[in-house]
Amino acid sequence: MENNKNLRSWLDAFGLDHPLVIAGPCSAETEEQVLKIAHQLKETDTTVLRAGIWKPRTRPGNFEGVGALGLKWLQKAKEETGLLTTTEVANANHVDLALKHDVDILWIGARTTVSPFIVQEIAEALKGTDKTVLIKNPVNPDLSLWLGAVERFYTANVKNLGVIHRGFSTYEKTKYRNNPEWQIPIDLQSRFPDLPLILDPSHIAGRRDIIFDLCQTALDLNYDGLMVETHFDPDNAWSDANQQITPKTLDQITVDLRIRKAEDDTAVYKNELNTLRTQIDVIDNKLVEMMGKRMKIADSIGSLKKRNNVAILQNKRWNEILGKMILEGEENQLSEEFMLRIYKAIHQESINHQKRVISS
Repeated sequence: MENNKNLRSWLDAFGLDHPLVIAGPCSAETEEQVLKIAHQLKETDTTVLRAGIWKPRTRPGNFEGVGALGLKWLQKAKEETGLLTTTEVANANHVDLALKHDVDILWIGARTTVSPFIVQEIAEALKGTDKTVLIKNPVNPDLSLWLGAVERFYTANVKNLGVIHRGFSTYEKTKYRNNPEWQIPIDLQSRFPDLPLILDPSHIAGRRDIIFDLCQTALDLNYDGLMVETHFDPDNAWSDANQQITPKTLDQITVDLRIRKAEDDTAVYKNELNTLRTQIDVIDNKLVEMMGKRMKIADSIGSLKKRNNVAILQNKRWNEILGKMILEGEENQLSEEFMLRIYKAIHQESINHQKRVISS
């Protein structure tokens, strides 16, 4: 699979003057709920109504979706509002039922993307279809696995493709439900700049108060659209209540978002510069986070040295680290002078941390 302009033809066909908006409830709960949300979304920039019909839950016993019955509700919502429809499919049977109910866009969930066997099964069930298929990133941060899933559909002659960035699972607690790991979709964009890239801020955030900021970051990184979970009564939703917003809030978000359009050479330059700067911001935030983790380990080393009455400075270890990092730097086109300055500063901060621990 190689990048080409035709990868985005299905998206360009919408003729939108704004990013694609896919919105709707995490789960289809009742016919009334689906129709009410659809009619409210009709008054926003939403093009596609989403709803989970089959819900893969982490643990059994939670609401796992209404099943095929909900597809009739989506079909009715489409007839009444003109919105396109989309839902998640996780096996060939889901595909068959979705196609029979004229679902326009199918998405592959993060738990499905991790399994090449299941992805292949779904790709074969969709072989040659003109439906659009969107592939969410796998739960684990693995770009090759993500692209591999895309390629399986492409090989099955499914040409209307896109990807959804929904964040990655992490054992460590962060402010996100799923860590965005922005560098991974940035790398994907670099390899396939014409493959439509959509953000799912709901699953990254896990809470509604940071959805706007995530959407703005995505637009600054030239994402093509947003998939946002919406509900007329989010707090009483049957699944993922904390991360859903109302259609009214979604409408305000789309008004407040800054979308930079390229109208002339100057605008093109500013837009590209802003995208690159946002990429730097993402990496800088990650660098600070990693430095914080490194210094926590230094604190633990300080505690260990204190218990065993060992000196802070270990020259042999320091020289080994410095030599190794200079070589690593050369491989990444970083000068020896730069690596010396950076690692001397890191080493000094590490010593400071250990001093504080030993003297406490």
